[in-house]
Amino acid sequence: MKLFITLLLSVLFHVGFAQSTNQYFEKIRNNEAALTAFFSQMPKGGDLHHHYSGSIYAEPLLEHAISENFYLNTKTMQVEKEKSSTGNWEQFSTLKSRGELDVYKQKIMQKWSVKDYNHVDYPSDKLFFESFMKFEPAIKGNFGKGVLELKNRAITENVSYIETQLSTIPSTMNTDDLTKFNARLRQLALLKDEKSILKSLDSVYNSLLKKGATSYATDFNTNFVAKLHNELKIDDARFTMRYQNFVLRFMEPVDLFKNLVIAFISADSSPLMAGVNIVSPEDGETSMKDYWLHMVMFKYCHSRYPNVKYTMHAGELTLGLVQPEELTWHIGAAVYIAGANRIGHGVDMAYEQNSYDLLRYMAKKTIPIEINLVSNEFILKVKENRHPLTLYKEFGVPIVISTDDAGILRTNMTEQYVLLAKRYKDITYTDIKQFVYNSINYSFIKDTSVKKQLLKNIDSRFKTFESNFPMK
Repeated sequence: MKLFITLLLSVLFHVGFAQSTNQYFEKIRNNEAALTAFFSQMPKGGDLHHHYSGSIYAEPLLEHAISENFYLNTKTMQVEKEKSSTGNWEQFSTLKSRGELDVYKQKIMQKWSVKDYNHVDYPSDKLFFESFMKFEPAIKGNFGKGVLELKNRAITENVSYIETQLSTIPSTMNTDDLTKFNARLRQLALLKDEKSILKSLDSVYNSLLKKGATSYATDFNTNFVAKLHNELKIDDARFTMRYQNFVLRFMEPVDLFKNLVIAFISADSSPLMAGVNIVSPEDGETSMKDYWLHMVMFKYCHSRYPNVKYTMHAGELTLGLVQPEELTWHIGAAVYIAGANRIGHGVDMAYEQNSYDLLRYMAKKTIPIEINLVSNEFILKVKENRHPLTLYKEFGVPIVISTDDAGILRTNMTEQYVLLAKRYKDITYTDIKQFVYNSINYSFIKDTSVKKQLLKNIDSRFKTFESNFPMK
């Protein structure tokens, strides 16, 4: 009886602290500085929509390029380890000797991130997507420092889990003999002949296995991911990280499918590989042309590897970016055809054909939406009540809050929650706590004991956090 009373009092005190925290939250929700202090200290669970390369801040990448004396294209601000045969290339040591390094540092920061962006001189979406190729050489061979940067920043910010989109899997496989399938697959896609596409993919798949697809996945899992993860001791009592493979939308069908098969094999055979994704601008010419075909490819790979989870960038579009009719089906295709376990962005949901039915289906099947407020505002100019966040909430679709590319966007998880609180008054503190728990419950972590420990850790962190707001 005594133990029961003690437990009951503990629960009542916890409920009381939560109510006091909610009252304080409502009091400060129009004060950005107060909200920043509040959310900086609040446990934030996991960041599930997270690109590794786009999350590293430009400063350490630039420092690495300078220390390695890379070549800089003084017109585009792209770096390379070896001098290219075309373009205006100068080594950083040369720029330093001429006293020009500081000037170029500033220019580089403005091309590698949104720093000093004035929303006038250059399209925001082009600046964002072009930045990756400009700094990519500074990331190669420097993954360890980057992962530790992300871990340490997450711990400081009270983020306990990151599920990062790490890389495409390197492959030297020759697929020249399969290129004939590119035209055939696209022709069948125009006819929406899914049955024939699946039959053609069978032929390509069997050929890819014979060409050693499994060995590329095994090598990546063992000699890159596991080695990096274990040597750096990424997982500890404060933090956990898992990884997604991804494929690039702009590739030719056979090459994309090759990478997709290897990615699925990788995710199926390693506890560290949480799942698979598809990236690159959704409004790109090839992305739009092959979108439906890509969905069928994911469906095919799921039939081969049913235990592999995958989330998909879908509906990262808005009116004016593409023709209006193209806004009506991308999320639906990712859900109904590809069978996505989560949806990333989903910004054009309001334009989807039969959007109410789709929202109900996502709610019923518990298919979460990954909300990226800063990213959607910068890239798509979609914010406040143009954003479908409250539409998802109204229909009961599980919501997770994430950063997307914190380094390029020069943001963090705290800012996402600050914007959430300021802009959406119908989002309560109770809702926000649920979003935090969603980020672990809907993660692709395979080990249930790891997931349970993260949830237990969040319970403890919230008790500590809410004790800052005692009952009056």
